[in-house]
Amino acid sequence: MARPETRAQRDWALYDWANSAFSTTVIAGFFPLFFKQYWASDLEATTSTFWLGVANSTASFTVLLLAPLLGALADVDRSHRRWLGAFALVGILATIGFFLVGQGQWAFAAVIYVIAVIGWSGANLFYDAMLPGLASPDQRHRLSAFGFALGYLGGGLLFLVNVVMTLKPAWFGLADAGEAVRYAFLSVAVWWALFALPLLTGKQQHSRVPTTTPLATRVGKVLRGLIATVRDIRGQRNLMLFLIGYWLYIDGVATIIRMAVDYGMSIGLPSNSLIIALLLVQFIGFPATLAFGRISERIGARVSLLIALSVYLLATIGAALMSSAVEFYALAVALGLVQGAVQALSRSLFSQLIPAERAGEYYGFLNMLGKSAAVLGPVLVGFVAAMTNSPRLGILSIIVLFAAGMLFLSRVTEPRNSSSTA
Repeated sequence: MARPETRAQRDWALYDWANSAFSTTVIAGFFPLFFKQYWASDLEATTSTFWLGVANSTASFTVLLLAPLLGALADVDRSHRRWLGAFALVGILATIGFFLVGQGQWAFAAVIYVIAVIGWSGANLFYDAMLPGLASPDQRHRLSAFGFALGYLGGGLLFLVNVVMTLKPAWFGLADAGEAVRYAFLSVAVWWALFALPLLTGKQQHSRVPTTTPLATRVGKVLRGLIATVRDIRGQRNLMLFLIGYWLYIDGVATIIRMAVDYGMSIGLPSNSLIIALLLVQFIGFPATLAFGRISERIGARVSLLIALSVYLLATIGAALMSSAVEFYALAVALGLVQGAVQALSRSLFSQLIPAERAGEYYGFLNMLGKSAAVLGPVLVGFVAAMTNSPRLGILSIIVLFAAGMLFLSRVTEPRNSSSTA
């Protein structure tokens, strides 16, 4: 993979290395574990699952509502770094806040989590918006892929250190695994802040001159543009089918990422085994995504996506039936093989379905859907688990999202002369 050509591009890609620590260690790993075992230890397992689902859905829905406003702010190129820094600071401070939450204070922990996820997601919106100003159209995929790779490596590296901290706390001068998890949250905040500094303090390249148009006017323009885009999509059956399917299945993927550890603990699996399984997903994901890119060149992105989503659907059914850590490891390997592919191939297929002259407008809409993933899934899992008193039925409910998403995707016609590239 070619390296970025300028320092500004390298600084931009490094931010992916910085913020991926939050998604890996906090969202997928230690927050759901600590929420159930420490902060919500006095709640029934299905009840804590319900409130974890509510927290995730609340954060995602808030991001969905904020997206048009943040899009208006992103119209001012010279404000990208300032707003990215502001939202990142909110996320970093909230992450530090986890260290201060006492045992049993699950509601406080949930509120801090929602704030942290909003900060992380909001910063990512401005981060994505910086790409056009940093690279020419023929460089953007390469630069985006480089950031994606750094995110896998950086997030995985710190997560590995944090896992060792919890398994061997004495090596780090810590009393027990609980104290290790609290310091793991602090390490994420420090890592995020430290590696964000080059982007926040370095020189930038810009593609547009900043505007002095009032924010309210810009927000109105963005909302009108969003409504116009939705109207246009309604007139393009093929594209509308894809977007409906994408919103459903990407919600299922995000739900698996955010709720897998909670589910494993609910059915009695050892927490250490769950964390090791997440490491498997992290380090299998990157090479597997590249391999799926090659496969899609032969059989097409739509068919490749359907294969990957079939693995997700079968793995979800398997998760509802499993009873051992070994089975959880097997499912982790299966999901690691397809997790990155689903996102990468969705982006590739989307690029073949939209008018090239309006790519920015349409990708903004796709970005809004992707950044607000995990609205339906977490609350669905939590509600079903609470109503049936069965975490297995809770996790099984996600197959509705995968099955419906695949149904819509199967009706999409992929252009004959297109090849998907991840």
